[in-house]
Amino acid sequence: MQSPRILVAGAGISGLALAKLLLDRGLPVDVVERRAENSQAHGSGLYLPANAVRALRAIGVGDEVAKRAEPVARQQLHDHRDRRLAAFAVERIWGDVGPCLALTRGDLHEVLRAEVAGAHSTAVRYGVEVTAVAEDGTVTFADGTTAAYDLVVGADGVNSAVRQTLFGAPPPRFLGQLCWRFIADDTAIPGIADWTARLGSKGRTFLTVQLGGGRVYCYADVNSKEPTAPAGDWRALFADFGGPVPRLLEQGEQAYFAALHESEHTEWTRPHAVLIGDAAHAFSPSMAQGGAMALEDVQVLAEALAAAPDLPGALAAYQARRTERVAWVVAQNHRRDKARNLPTLLRNLVLRLGAEGMFKANHAPLHNEP
Repeated sequence: MQSPRILVAGAGISGLALAKLLLDRGLPVDVVERRAENSQAHGSGLYLPANAVRALRAIGVGDEVAKRAEPVARQQLHDHRDRRLAAFAVERIWGDVGPCLALTRGDLHEVLRAEVAGAHSTAVRYGVEVTAVAEDGTVTFADGTTAAYDLVVGADGVNSAVRQTLFGAPPPRFLGQLCWRFIADDTAIPGIADWTARLGSKGRTFLTVQLGGGRVYCYADVNSKEPTAPAGDWRALFADFGGPVPRLLEQGEQAYFAALHESEHTEWTRPHAVLIGDAAHAFSPSMAQGGAMALEDVQVLAEALAAAPDLPGALAAYQARRTERVAWVVAQNHRRDKARNLPTLLRNLVLRLGAEGMFKANHAPLHNEP
């Protein structure tokens, strides 16, 4: 296959990772990002399950990411008063797939950006927005200019302009959940270890993930009928939580807010376009597989482009390899969200008796290479 002219729309984690891999293979790539430079991180952290770490190794940044990350050895489930319901080593869930890690979103973005800008001298064009993509690969930008590409990669997130203008798909549906996330200083706060989810009533969860260096990633979510932030201070929703949560909440005034959505669209390719990451398949964070699926998309798409004799064959191979795996994650997210919303006493009993088995079953197919 002759080298196609490729545009990657979106310079988040998936967009930069794909640009890095394609450049490694000698394929010229243009990368544009609608947001301003250095506006990607939102002060949040990332839990990288073992299949995400494996994908980062395949992308070629696994060692550098590991230097900046904190190993996550255990997962714990507590009730809202911080009484333990279940605990298990992540090795029992992932076996020999590899370690699980945690780091800031900004650190991962920095590693990938350095690879693209440094190793390949490719400049991302920030403040450049794709507003429309035609069937023939013609791209229209916000300033009215156009350009023709053999392949346009939509890595532009849950509200992807590539998906909206070319795929004609329905917009992602609101999942009935709101979330807040922030990074706190935990140097003087006891009771924080590894990955710990504290579960309250009405679908409330407060998750902490150690990032090392006296930092902890805090993620809180709650059920809601509306995709808008409630009036008042959001932290009041978690006022009855115990353990380290009250002291962590003291640092959460400027938490990043989001309404959670899920994409019901399952077709991710057109003759001159392809979707990856949240642009293709936004879903519940229940299994922490959003980043992992995006990184696997990158790995599979790059492999398909390198192996197939033509662009249609490469895109067909990508769609075929990703469909079943992503569908599995969506189904498991739904199962876990239902379990989380069981009556409190029943939910706690189910988790005490079977949390480890449930986690093993959820992740079993993901042990295989994507």
